[in-house]
Amino acid sequence: MPTRIARATLLAAAMLTIMAAAIIAPSLPAMTKVFPGSDVLVRLALTVTSLAIAMSAPVAGTVADRLGRRPLLVGSLVLYALAGTAGYFVDDLYVLLATRALLGAAVGGIMTAVSAMITDWFEGPRRASFLGLQQAFASLGGVIFLPLAGLLAAVDWKAPFWIYAFAALIVPFALLAVPERPRTGGDVTVSAESEHQKRILGIYALALVATLVFYMAPTQLPFLLADFGVGPALTGAVVAGSTVTGVIGALAFPVTRNRLGPTMITTASVLALGAGWVLIGTAGNVVLVVIGLLVGGAGVGLVVPNLNLRLADLAHPARRGRVLSGLVAGIFLGQFLSPLAVHPLVQTIGIADAFTYSGAALAVAAVGSAFVTTKERTVR
Repeated sequence: MPTRIARATLLAAAMLTIMAAAIIAPSLPAMTKVFPGSDVLVRLALTVTSLAIAMSAPVAGTVADRLGRRPLLVGSLVLYALAGTAGYFVDDLYVLLATRALLGAAVGGIMTAVSAMITDWFEGPRRASFLGLQQAFASLGGVIFLPLAGLLAAVDWKAPFWIYAFAALIVPFALLAVPERPRTGGDVTVSAESEHQKRILGIYALALVATLVFYMAPTQLPFLLADFGVGPALTGAVVAGSTVTGVIGALAFPVTRNRLGPTMITTASVLALGAGWVLIGTAGNVVLVVIGLLVGGAGVGLVVPNLNLRLADLAHPARRGRVLSGLVAGIFLGQFLSPLAVHPLVQTIGIADAFTYSGAALAVAAVGSAFVTTKERTVR
């Protein structure tokens, strides 16, 4: 059993992951004024991080399996601190995009290392419980860092980049307190895992789509809130609303997992996300927008640890880092694609209706998928 300091170190590292790119979300409106005529590139400053995570995660998974989880974690934390804070010092938009890409590589390494370590350390209910804690702390990072980013952005749009320095404080603990579990050897061919390939790919696809819709919060919501006259400080607090119930949903995951099967948890989670987005799209004031974010955030808080647990059960220990890294890639590829996929919809029907229709489509897909799955099991 790892020490309390080791467990706390992993949870602290988890806080740096899911909403890492979104820390600069409150700065987006100001950035469009600093870099006029570069609206798409400004949005990419937020989402190029997600693309880099998606591209680097499979490499991180291989490193985790072959070299070990701790070296990957330590190296990624150092890169996170350096690349993240570098954004404060650069004045060229293209250089900024490069530092954001390096930040993404760091996030991919941290998230893969943390997930692999948790599934190495724990089994059964303890694994489910700690995966729930991992997601809770990832969401808690949004609760803490996004409002702070909003306050800092109100002073200077560059100031939120200093938040990334938090990673440097974790490095000594990762070096001294986190144990490295002995590896099981090199590459293996596992027939059982091959039989599960369809399920594994389906989990990756679900993570991509759900995240694509969820990431409309940091990429589109600041502009919707601007129409309500909301400033950057309050925007950071409102966007963080989705992570508040994300914490609650993740903490409730172990209890929920004991009462519901994986399919039912996934269906309920995606349905909650869709319903929350419909509420945002039809909201006439900020209060209803916040309620919609709370509902959607609860769904995400449940679905991520559920998918992590399913993959951990399907993967062979010697390949667990690589299998789990695919989920990281799916989640952050969804983040990157979100503004690109949603932009034509926003241009055609507006931001509010984009929330409404995407949420409705997600809810219908969740119910339909659950119906088909139940029917297949009944036929069998």
